[in-house]
Amino acid sequence: MASSATAAVAAGHTHAHVQHQFDDAEQQYSAAVLGMWAFLIQEIMFFGGLFLAYALYRSSYPEAFAHASHHLDVTLGAFNTAVLIASSLTMALAVHAAQTGHRAQLILFLFLTLALGSTFLGVKAIEYSHKWHEGLVPGLQWHVDAPDARQQLIFFSLYFAMTGMHALHMVVGAIGLIVLLLFALQGKYTAEYNTPVEMFGLYWHFVDIVWIFLFPLLYLFAHH
Repeated sequence: MASSATAAVAAGHTHAHVQHQFDDAEQQYSAAVLGMWAFLIQEIMFFGGLFLAYALYRSSYPEAFAHASHHLDVTLGAFNTAVLIASSLTMALAVHAAQTGHRAQLILFLFLTLALGSTFLGVKAIEYSHKWHEGLVPGLQWHVDAPDARQQLIFFSLYFAMTGMHALHMVVGAIGLIVLLLFALQGKYTAEYNTPVEMFGLYWHFVDIVWIFLFPLLYLFAHH
């Protein structure tokens, strides 16, 4: 009898999160997964265009791109790479905590992920500041006096476009983490209902993976 009551309460709790357009929680979950993957595929296509442009110009001006790459701070780039890898781990632990109904751990790992993401953005702001003072910002603060200055301008245009869009995705992710944290503090996520945390985890891992490709392409290739 007690078991049946518990199951009924659980079913009722789960049903409370099912929107009216879905028949049940399983259908709603499947729609959320499909929607998130559709979103990530269009994101892959978007960043894929930037990576393709980078590959084309780098193959045309390999020496100028190498000269420009030497202006980037490999130490800060490597530090940020480690920070994002750590944030992927804490995000995965947050998803696991949500799926197993450990509210305190969920709050802790979401907070750590937010802290690591904020650290990444802070370091990126420092890097951008350095580029500004060094006159390496195309269109605003460009003072490169070299025979291949025009080609280096292309490199830094792509650098700011690619890392800037990535940073924008990180800002959106940080806002999403704050929302998840607030809902987690209110106890809205349980072992029966944690789809938003799981879907956000996919987004966060995608953004981290994009940086894993950006770091060697922009910072490391000139050091081989």
